[in-house]
Amino acid sequence: MTEPYAVRVTVRGYETDALGHLNQSVYLQYAEHARWSMLEHSGVSPSELLAKGVGPVVLEQTIRYRRELRAGDETEVTCSFVWGEGKTYRIEQTIRKTDGTVAAEISVLCGLMDLKERRLIANPRGIFEAMTTDARTFGL
Repeated sequence: MTEPYAVRVTVRGYETDALGHLNQSVYLQYAEHARWSMLEHSGVSPSELLAKGVGPVVLEQTIRYRRELRAGDETEVTCSFVWGEGKTYRIEQTIRKTDGTVAAEISVLCGLMDLKERRLIANPRGIFEAMTTDARTFGL
C-alpha cells in the first residue's frame, strides 16, 4: 500500500474561535483543500472534470475531533481512497500535528456526479483511472 497523499496547512489566527482553538467548520475546509490538492497533484483538474461533464460530490462526512489545534500549529492533512463496488467510494483523512498528534479523523463518502443527468456515475474508479497521471495516489 502506498503512503496517503498529504498536504501541509498552518492554522491561521482568523480561523480560531472565541476559545482560541480551530473552529470546527475549518477542519472540513482543510479536508476539502487536501482532496482538491490531491486531485491536482494526480493530474485531475477541475476544468478537466467539467469538460468531461462530471464532478465529485460529498454524500456524507463524519469527523472525530481528537485534539485541539491553535493558531500557528503546523498540520498535515492526508487523503486515502478506499474503493468498494458501485457508485461510491470513501476518502479517509487525518489531520495531524507535525509532532504526530492526531487532531481529527474524517471519513467522507463520495461519488462522481454526471453534471447533466444529475445522477451518480456507475464507475467512478474507472473515470479517475482514465484521467490520472498517478494512479497510486488513488490507491489504484
